[in-house]
Amino acid sequence: MKLLKTLFQLDLEIDNRINLFLVYPKIKSFFYNRKNFAYIRTFGDVVFLLLIIMGLFGPQDPQRNVMLFLSWGVWWTSVVLTWFFLGRMWCAFCPFPGLARFFQNLRLSLLKNPSPFLKNYGIHLATTLFLIIIWLESTTQLPHSPRFTAFFLISIWALAGLLGMIYKDYAWCRYLCPLGRMTGVAATMSLIEFRADYTLCRHCHGTPCKKETPTIKPCPVYLGAVSVQNNLNCFICGHCLILCPNDSPSIYLRHPLKEIVLNKGKGITYSYIIPFLIGSQLARFFYETPYFKSWYMAINFSPDLLFTILFIWFSMAIIVLSKLAGSYFKYFEDPILGKFNLSIAVLIPLAFTGELIYRSTHFFKGLGEFLPTLGRQFNVPMLLELGFEVSKTFIDTLNITLLFLAFAGSVYLIYYFYYRDFEREIPFSRFIPFISLTIVLYLSYFSLIITST
Repeated sequence: MKLLKTLFQLDLEIDNRINLFLVYPKIKSFFYNRKNFAYIRTFGDVVFLLLIIMGLFGPQDPQRNVMLFLSWGVWWTSVVLTWFFLGRMWCAFCPFPGLARFFQNLRLSLLKNPSPFLKNYGIHLATTLFLIIIWLESTTQLPHSPRFTAFFLISIWALAGLLGMIYKDYAWCRYLCPLGRMTGVAATMSLIEFRADYTLCRHCHGTPCKKETPTIKPCPVYLGAVSVQNNLNCFICGHCLILCPNDSPSIYLRHPLKEIVLNKGKGITYSYIIPFLIGSQLARFFYETPYFKSWYMAINFSPDLLFTILFIWFSMAIIVLSKLAGSYFKYFEDPILGKFNLSIAVLIPLAFTGELIYRSTHFFKGLGEFLPTLGRQFNVPMLLELGFEVSKTFIDTLNITLLFLAFAGSVYLIYYFYYRDFEREIPFSRFIPFISLTIVLYLSYFSLIITST
């Protein structure tokens, strides 16, 4: 009963969550045994290195090199899937900061504190890098070239390593990583949260969860359990668990929309990521419909140029519509919460479910050719006969189901804001633009998904 109430009954007035450390002590033991994290990171680093080697020195024919499917199909889709269940925990095992760890362990780093420029403008740079990656993925041969994909992975690995030589810990991950930034925003609708017990923290002096010891490193992203107020930056890496003398931090199972209600789309991170993510998805979905080809042939544009125009157009449209909806709502500032944007908040479920749909579609389309590609790459003839095709009916059914759940989540957020959060003190008419925007976006996704090839 407690589990059902936690997952399906959103109530901010009571502590409606489950402490997983108490219910499943093995989870707590896993975090306290730091070797577990070392083993997983080492495995990830080895796989990452193998992907790069296969990309650089393996066959360059996409039909003869599985690294493309493993990179763009399995890895990307797995990362997106973790958003909904593990928050930003994937970042705790990410191979990109591996080079930074290597330099710092060898004392080849200046170990400076992150600069004010990095703190103030990191979000802008990370968002720009994210947009560039999406654009390159759709307009170049990057996802179809093993070597280009390998160079792409190496470039991110090298940038993270460079910042590791200048700044202490994971400055790249906290401020500049485009995937980490998007993962942090998506983690706001995760089923779990990592939080300290502030009744215990009140009796603590010196915030030891933020400080390293001779044997334990501090929080790699400069937080510590006492500073974790949301899922945006915390990796759930467990460093502060060992450092805390009061056994305060725990992992909780919660309602997936809880943090969205609390934040209400507050913050520049949300305002940047959500519109551009939705705009990129609409452009990418449209790119895979028969209409895209007929459009660029009719107006005599190159496919890349048309995609770029659509990318910008859809993103700007979402920005304008969300601002208009917010302006009509009129109430966008709270004396305690500060400025918020409900139109961004209600679009979060659709935005990140849309990314899951896009990635999982490519995963299922490429899944059937994995074994034959592996057979061609390593000359194993028996694998050539094991190919299959996942039916479009199955993919469409799954996508439409996921899309409907996201739509239901957005509608529920509007309902909760009106009936519970603002207690019907704001006229319902002020919420109509949010409903309209949600319906228009849902129908846009739906029509593009069912018409995609």
